[in-house]
Amino acid sequence: MHIGVLQLELSIADAMSLKDKRRVVLSLKDRIRHGHNVSIAEVGALDEHRRTILGVAMVSNDSRYVEGALSKLVDFVRMTPQVSLLDYKIELL
Repeated sequence: MHIGVLQLELSIADAMSLKDKRRVVLSLKDRIRHGHNVSIAEVGALDEHRRTILGVAMVSNDSRYVEGALSKLVDFVRMTPQVSLLDYKIELL
């Protein structure tokens, strides 16, 4: 069993309040969850309205598949116009 963990640090420039941030983050989490078969949660910067940290986890029997799928997810987030990718980290366990 191989577990992949992805941490995404994102900037949400248009968010003027926590409500704006939550709307963007919820939409992004839903699109990621439904399109990529992963578990995802907001894990950091909860009280900052222009920044968030998301944690993504994936389990598979092939480590190359996990690494490739999480890399594609990073590319997907880069192409999302509502957020800017500040940093990311992929770990394979």
